[in-house]
Amino acid sequence: MSLLQSYRMRLRRKRYRLRALRKSFELRKVSDRTASIGPQDVLVFVTLRNERLRLPYFLDYYRKIGAGHFLIVDNGSDDGGREYLAEQDDVSLWTTPASYKASRYGVDWLNHLMRRHGHGHWTLVVDPDEFFIYPFCDTRPVQALTDWLDACGQRSFGAMLIDLYPKGQLDAESYQEGQNPMEIANWFDSGNYTITRNPLYHNLWIQGGPRARAFFADKPKAAPSLNKIPLVKWRKNYVYVQSTHMLLPRGLNHVYDRQGGEMTSGALLHAKFLNTLEQKAEEELQRGEHYAGSREYRAYAEHLKDRTVLWNRWSEKYINWRQLEILGLMSKGNWA
Repeated sequence: MSLLQSYRMRLRRKRYRLRALRKSFELRKVSDRTASIGPQDVLVFVTLRNERLRLPYFLDYYRKIGAGHFLIVDNGSDDGGREYLAEQDDVSLWTTPASYKASRYGVDWLNHLMRRHGHGHWTLVVDPDEFFIYPFCDTRPVQALTDWLDACGQRSFGAMLIDLYPKGQLDAESYQEGQNPMEIANWFDSGNYTITRNPLYHNLWIQGGPRARAFFADKPKAAPSLNKIPLVKWRKNYVYVQSTHMLLPRGLNHVYDRQGGEMTSGALLHAKFLNTLEQKAEEELQRGEHYAGSREYRAYAEHLKDRTVLWNRWSEKYINWRQLEILGLMSKGNWA
């Protein structure tokens, strides 16, 4: 990178930090328990709206893998989720009625909270329908992974988003509060992915899977991106640029390959495709607060009317992380 490019990147990062500071004034504190955060805690950061049904299992899942504290921005929920979260002893909660779109889809809010509370911690940024898995997650807590990453001098960890779906129609079985969503949505595409490298930020750009073939078949390049960097050893001068797809400084985006071999990586199991999706799509279309004129939710709404079935004869039933490694969707690298 030339000196001019390096200077421009530093300016861009500074602008994002200033945006985050400005947008922080939109946040109202509901319950602040950050004083209880321990020095070794892995912190989970979330932005959400109207996800009350998913919250019990979501919190339980991350507690079980070793999350120490949750820092959550509630964007104007009216389904009781804010009240539920305010009662949780390991949750610090902020709320805002401000525009999700104008906050760069929540990135500005989380960049501020991570700068203020995440410095020196391993931070995990996920949505309520995303479940982080990593090599040996069935036998080792997430702190075992972060300790190993610290020992290797690795500051960030990549995880490909893998869309899960049921075998039949999405509304054939109703999701119940507290239920593991993978009991319903437990199939995925083992192939059908494209990978390119972003020339500016150097992160891999992954697309494909069931959303590309079912909802964006005519425009596959418009399909949602599946590359994520959700786990980072946070420093005050770091910023997410676009969701968790890429960060500054650019070195944090080098999470899949390096000189000498393949790096350890994980996955995010994405349990969006349940019977709740149709109502969620309608709500988000009315709000118009999502990326590119909410084109993703518009595609869902259009196809769900036809009772779309995502399963096909090439679908694989999810078993465990080892299966994903065999398929090349994640890697244990040299972590033994």
